[in-house]
Amino acid sequence: MATIPFPKKKVPRDVAQRELQILERTYPQAVTALDYTSTYELLIAVILSAQTTDARVNMITPILFKKYPTPGKLAKADPADVEQIIKSSGFFRMKTKNIMNAARELVEKYGGEVPREREQLESLAGVGRKTANVVMSVAFQEAAIAVDTHVFRVSHRLGLTLGTTPRQVEEDLIALVPQEKRRLASHWLILHGRAICKAPTPLCAKCPVNELCPTPPIIAKMNAARVKTAAGRSGPSAKGAATARPARSVSAKKKR
Repeated sequence: MATIPFPKKKVPRDVAQRELQILERTYPQAVTALDYTSTYELLIAVILSAQTTDARVNMITPILFKKYPTPGKLAKADPADVEQIIKSSGFFRMKTKNIMNAARELVEKYGGEVPREREQLESLAGVGRKTANVVMSVAFQEAAIAVDTHVFRVSHRLGLTLGTTPRQVEEDLIALVPQEKRRLASHWLILHGRAICKAPTPLCAKCPVNELCPTPPIIAKMNAARVKTAAGRSGPSAKGAATARPARSVSAKKKR
């Protein structure tokens, strides 16, 4: 299927809030899929999750954290050893530099503890706004909304935003979600993106917000256009085949 365009208009506010309420009921166990036992482990896991899946990270981190259970130990690790452990996550050289430098900064600046303030978190190697938001919302229960590819896609398809950047999407979601639920909102959207609203083809027939979502009509229009195009292509060729002069048989050629 061709890429599904996002809706060009946001749904009304009351519809948007009803969509989010349905997702909240659909995914009551809204937690991160990353495995961790400490804020340090969560931070490193989120850095490693860039451009890969949480499932892949969960295969790597038990080995990594068994060997380097504290920021101090990771900061002093042999980079080649860390690279070998995390290689399957992709971009492993850059990620090795980031997690080792972040661990070193935790030791040198924050006594080995992960800071809870956004400015301090974003000062760490490999930590941008999304990673900071994950740590703040998951580890410290702060009202932060992390926008990853799932959140970006699902928010657009539901008509919750027209934002062209993750920050704009985040701001639109903040305007819709009550403060006490913001730390959970990312998980509703991520879980929905993984289970139903998949890229490139969403499972609209199974979607609990199908009747409110503006994307099914867009898909229906695309499908109708595709059927019409296919019919147009087959029509002339079929007609041409019907009116074309029949090929002479071998016996007919011999009779000439």
